[in-house]
Amino acid sequence: MSKVREYESEKITVRFDAKRCIHAERCVHGLPQVFDAKSRPWIQPGGAAAEQIAEVIHRCPTGALTYERKDGGPAEPVPDGPPEIRVVSDGPLYVRGSIEVVDHEGRAVDTGPRAALCRCGASKNKPFCDNTHLETGFSDA
Repeated sequence: MSKVREYESEKITVRFDAKRCIHAERCVHGLPQVFDAKSRPWIQPGGAAAEQIAEVIHRCPTGALTYERKDGGPAEPVPDGPPEIRVVSDGPLYVRGSIEVVDHEGRAVDTGPRAALCRCGASKNKPFCDNTHLETGFSDA
């Protein structure tokens, strides 16, 4: 599995799983003072309020970004009801909700509330998308 990096401030710990990231850029556009791909470290959790950071992380469609509040704030909510699956044109399946991804041997490989699943069949990180569909020319047509 992937190495998850942690970035901490007094109020929040942000975790980043690079293997799950497909560069949807919801983070860098949502809160550029915290998520800046040109800086090192690229995540600066002291750059905004924990609540703002959590809100932007909720927008990450892949689950590459997660967090833990250290200020007594709420944990990431898991949506009620059945999981929602959205087909991205010429791309992955975005899954959101209470999900458990199980591998071919019956082991849970993910239980997060967000994931991007491969639809093209060429990902090197199956069952998750790794953006290989861009290289292969995968198309819905």
